[in-house]
Amino acid sequence: MSVKAGIVKELRQRTGAGMMECKKALVECDGDLEKASQWLREKGVVSAEKKAGRITADGKIALKITESCRSGVLVEVNCETDFVARDNSFDNFVNQVADFILDNKPRSLESLLLGTLGNGETIEAAKNLLISVIGENVSVRRFSDMEASEGQVYGYLHGKKIGVLLSVVGGPDELGSDLAMHIAATNPVAIDESQLSKEILDKEREIYLSQARDAGKPSAVVDRIVEGKMKKYLSETTLLGQRFVKDAEITIEDLLEKNNARVLDFVRYELGEGLEKRTDDFVGEVLAQAAGN
Repeated sequence: MSVKAGIVKELRQRTGAGMMECKKALVECDGDLEKASQWLREKGVVSAEKKAGRITADGKIALKITESCRSGVLVEVNCETDFVARDNSFDNFVNQVADFILDNKPRSLESLLLGTLGNGETIEAAKNLLISVIGENVSVRRFSDMEASEGQVYGYLHGKKIGVLLSVVGGPDELGSDLAMHIAATNPVAIDESQLSKEILDKEREIYLSQARDAGKPSAVVDRIVEGKMKKYLSETTLLGQRFVKDAEITIEDLLEKNNARVLDFVRYELGEGLEKRTDDFVGEVLAQAAGN
């Protein structure tokens, strides 16, 4: 059957699918818009299933914070290539997911994907339709939400590659922003030593002990060497022990004391971390940016 350009355009606006896919759907459904829209969704699911095994290590990290600065979210959505990560359709989907998390606070990825967007479509269905349109696998990998029972929530994005969310009590807004950028640059694993498990600390201590013994150090100085290395480890891996990226003369602990402030919690995402090795020096980029401020 012949399909008019106007109805193809309308179906494209409804679904975001390509022109040829819309035309084919309308032909298959005798020009019925509703049936054609459903047909595209069904085909999108099939397309998504075929692409589900593909590695998705590119994509975008999105950050959303309420106007009151009392709550915020980080979400990582992955795709296969940087080309798609820069696509408006992908970008819109990521922002819709972030907005849904901020408004509805789902407790798991499963409940997030079952969540319903403003158009009545589930996030899972919207994701599958996006896959059919862009031709790449897409996955909502993880998300974190944070609420400040006291103080405020701050955040920082380095492009689409690194995102930070943290809760701070006390101090000016500039302090919260600076701390978020610092965390993006230095990647601390905990706020302070109390948040590190005994297993982690024992493992580090055993490594340093073994190194000192293998180097033939006298027994009388081994303990002193180990304690010195443990102190250095904690100064590099805990937020409070780190040197402030904008002023290496002071530690973050000093900075907080100076401003009568406390960090209650923080989350840091780096795009694709743990999925595969990446050659991009994101941390170096953030350090350079922080030094220039």
